[in-house]
Amino acid sequence: MRWLVTGAGGTLGHDVVRVLEGAGEEVLAPPRSLLDVTRPDAVDAFVRGRRPDVVVNCAAYTDVDGAEAEPERAREVNAAAPGHLARACARGSARLVHISTDYVFSGRGRSTPYAEDCPTDPCSVYALTKRDGEDAVLGTLPDRSVVLRTSWLYGAHGRSFVGTMAGRAARGLSSEVVDTQVGQPTWSRDLAERVLWAGRRADAVGVLHAVNGGRTTWFGLARAVYALAGADPALVSPCPDDRFPRAADRPSYSVLGGDRWADWGAAPLRDWSEALAEALREMVPRS
Repeated sequence: MRWLVTGAGGTLGHDVVRVLEGAGEEVLAPPRSLLDVTRPDAVDAFVRGRRPDVVVNCAAYTDVDGAEAEPERAREVNAAAPGHLARACARGSARLVHISTDYVFSGRGRSTPYAEDCPTDPCSVYALTKRDGEDAVLGTLPDRSVVLRTSWLYGAHGRSFVGTMAGRAARGLSSEVVDTQVGQPTWSRDLAERVLWAGRRADAVGVLHAVNGGRTTWFGLARAVYALAGADPALVSPCPDDRFPRAADRPSYSVLGGDRWADWGAAPLRDWSEALAEALREMVPRS
């Protein structure tokens, strides 16, 4: 199969390309200079000319706070571009695997995992544009698209909270970390494997929650990183959200349920702590 991966230079896109190539797939991973996903004419021409079997959209405006100051740019990349890709796929025969986020939920008043069909309630510009991107994909290409929602993503390529904590742990530095947000750290390699699955599985459509299992807080994640790095977890102390004010609201609780995997005989992703232990063996600490 021929795969087109947008956003291949990012944390997830990098691992998606590695996983696909490792599985013997043909991969097209054009940089933005060759394919600007915000230009519908460019998207249509590229898809029509290269005729991929599967398009994987990893391109995203991910600066959650920056989106509050640049809402139009965030909308171009997160909401409009997925629609351009979906329409280009609809003109041919390609499937589309689109990556979305737990941020489409606010977490307000929530203490149980969100199912795939729960109503969304975004609480920031970033979250709203990502929700609109989902709607554009599912509304345009309902029979040949999969939206994979993920959360708290980290990997060996690019910057991440996990990489930053690993770097601080290696230098024996103390860290204050928020302990009032609950979610699921997800390793980009594990998610990339599910991208491969979703692209190959022609009967899989709609929304799937692709997150590592279990749940923790950013504080709990930081302590786990320190422990795995051989540092004293006591160097990490908890703090409330208002210790680090930010322009955009974050979901207070964004645990995602994964019941729909069973519809296709697949198991949910493994626990986040197991994935983290493997990931840290491959990651270079980052400051």
